[in-house]
Amino acid sequence: MNDGLFAAADLGATSGRVIAGQLVDGRFALTEVHRFTTPVMETGGHLHWDADALRGHIAQGLTAAGTTGSLAGVGVDTWGVDYARLDASGQLLEPPYNYRDHRTNGGPAAFFAGFPAARLYAEAGLQVMEFNTVFQYVSQATDPRWDQVACCLFLPDLFTFWLSGTRVAELTIASTSGLLDVARRTWSPTLLGHIRERYGLDLAPRLPAIVEPGTVVGSLDPAILPGDIPVVAVGSHDTASAIVSVPATTRHFAYISSGTWSLVGLELDRPVLTEGSRAADFTNELGLDGTVRYLRNVMGLWVLTESQREWARQGLATDLAALLAAAAALPALTTVVNMEDPRLLPPGDMPSRLAALARETGQLPPGTPAEVTRCILDSLALDYRRVIRQAQTLADAAVEVVHIVGGGCRNQLLNQLTAEATGLPVVAGPAEGTALGNLLVQARAVGALDGDLLELRRVSRASCELTTYTPGGLPLPETRWSAAEQRAYGR
Repeated sequence: MNDGLFAAADLGATSGRVIAGQLVDGRFALTEVHRFTTPVMETGGHLHWDADALRGHIAQGLTAAGTTGSLAGVGVDTWGVDYARLDASGQLLEPPYNYRDHRTNGGPAAFFAGFPAARLYAEAGLQVMEFNTVFQYVSQATDPRWDQVACCLFLPDLFTFWLSGTRVAELTIASTSGLLDVARRTWSPTLLGHIRERYGLDLAPRLPAIVEPGTVVGSLDPAILPGDIPVVAVGSHDTASAIVSVPATTRHFAYISSGTWSLVGLELDRPVLTEGSRAADFTNELGLDGTVRYLRNVMGLWVLTESQREWARQGLATDLAALLAAAAALPALTTVVNMEDPRLLPPGDMPSRLAALARETGQLPPGTPAEVTRCILDSLALDYRRVIRQAQTLADAAVEVVHIVGGGCRNQLLNQLTAEATGLPVVAGPAEGTALGNLLVQARAVGALDGDLLELRRVSRASCELTTYTPGGLPLPETRWSAAEQRAYGR
């Protein structure tokens, strides 16, 4: 049975793609029809996203998908926190700011001088990072052009608007902002009122209505493709879509959405808003069917990608397969660092930054590209171990297996290290988890699939190849991981 052709525009902070998904007999066959580098621009000393170029890439990809058959739906997902400001005619006031821009440096400390951190967490359940949307808005509060702003849209909502003409705030992306009452799944009057009273910025009339993931918001602009093609607000935050695709058979799992960032956590029925959770810097983001993504952002493979760029500038070999093979031949846990250190956030010379972190903790700095690669992968596995164990304790939840989805699931060395570090089996796949989750939500929204999350995950399992890694493949006993934790985190 042919159940329909769908197209997912899946935009990451490093690269984007449009994936066509053909649903046949309860499984999706995926075809990448367009891939591109996510365009970043620097204007006036600030980093921005080239939203117009991204709009063109999405249209190009959807057109390519449409040449293979009649589309039954389209949906867009992107990274979190960033937003666009539109005037009354729907035009951008400026290119959307990139979350790596420096304008929010020191933003949390300034905000918390007037609004206690514990109070923000009780409302929004948010991991504090300098680029959270709430701090981005405050950094722009004195911009005199706010009187020209009619609407603010998160990036996937901007592209959904451009595709359909409908302005909404999809729930999963809104939950990355720090402006949501996460327990009630609505905008927070408390937070919006504080921003209005302290900063003179009235966001409430500029934020559109929140819709749940899986809402059909309109029809695709016929200038892109003819026909009445539904546009679906999917799990518009890419992690939300990725977690839909986790091929789990029970709820007792941890997940790692592995790519530019590593999003590490659990799927829960309700947020964890305790002081212990706040102190551990966990975030409560919202997911499909009333779920909560209880997680922490870990720096991810961005650090390796930036290292490769630096080596390329130096004229050194940067082939990933060769780097991983050379790294696998080196001793494990020689040098480990805290991968959540904020110095690893901006673009730049990552090998030098990693060497500095190693020196600060009394360790031998990695020197060669292979040593740096091994340091990054060992340190990521160590962070995964720490975050998963903390999440289990704070949420009082049992974990039986770790699922890794996203492009990072192809990294066999990191997968095996994760199994060793956590002491749990690791299931790797699907690699295109975000796009697959996007497609699954679309298909259910238009009636091509039905059932709950477990049923969607059954379709995910049928749609991809999975690889399982079990602990014990490497001679890395618990004592060595514990000693590595002490070196990396100073405890």
